[in-house]
Amino acid sequence: MAMEIGEDEWKVCCGSSEFAKQMSTSGPLTSQEAIYTARDIWFNQVNVTDWLEAFSAHPQIGNTPSPSINSDFARRSVSEQSTAFATTSASALQELAEWNVLYKKKFGFIFIICASGRTHAEMLHALKERYENRPIVELEIAAMEQMKITELRMAKLFSDKAKVISETDSSSSPVSTKPQAEAKAPKRSRPPITTHVLDVSRGAPAAGVEVHLEVWSGTTGPSFVHGGGGVWSSVGTSATDRDGRSGPLMDLVDALNPGTYRISFDTAKYSPGCFFPYVSIVFQVTESQKWEHFHVPLLLAPFSFSTYRGS
Repeated sequence: MAMEIGEDEWKVCCGSSEFAKQMSTSGPLTSQEAIYTARDIWFNQVNVTDWLEAFSAHPQIGNTPSPSINSDFARRSVSEQSTAFATTSASALQELAEWNVLYKKKFGFIFIICASGRTHAEMLHALKERYENRPIVELEIAAMEQMKITELRMAKLFSDKAKVISETDSSSSPVSTKPQAEAKAPKRSRPPITTHVLDVSRGAPAAGVEVHLEVWSGTTGPSFVHGGGGVWSSVGTSATDRDGRSGPLMDLVDALNPGTYRISFDTAKYSPGCFFPYVSIVFQVTESQKWEHFHVPLLLAPFSFSTYRGS
């Protein structure tokens, strides 16, 4: 069911004024449409200043909001953390507070993590681990954690509104038994598979990296020892721009064909003599994921590389 949701309600979900404004002008949305729209706005349309505004709306992990903070957003944050910190000792909270200070001093914003289902010890461990990151890497991780929090709050928002509508309708209208059509994702604004490259050694985007996207064609999955019963077929080729983002690697299709995909990066041309002259990342898309977006970036260092699934 598509719902019209106001700007103030969206801001409770995220904390960014620009995010809330763009969500409120996106028209009535179903819960699934809202997730796709929110991810696109958060990762592609708002800027770093908007990210920082959302971060600053949270109280620090383990802290209660200041009496001067009177917002539904901050109170929601405390509620989400309450289970993890209900039985935490004073000494453990002090250690967390000390690490919060170190983290903010290094990165300029508070530690952001989706607290749902996590213990105090898990969050403290994550804080210490992420403290070692370079600022540009940590900024992206914090933004992804913020999106997790936003999606949880959006789910609750839609659930609460659906309950109100259901209770209202049940008192005035008969229940429809007509089966509903399968919900589909909204029209995409970008190809379903994208990537970017970050040069961790410089803390900056890597421009001019050649990128190749392939899909496995065969009756069985790829075997990296004997080749398996198929071949890798090219889908598209591009290069990263000055922001480290690749140009389109495939057509703008609504449903992505399930299968095994491979994104390869010609890192030798970007950094001659580097330890990893060519990097390939292989991932799978299932039938249930065909409407989703797959952002698979490369974080490149002189003697290591890493990746993750973004949105």
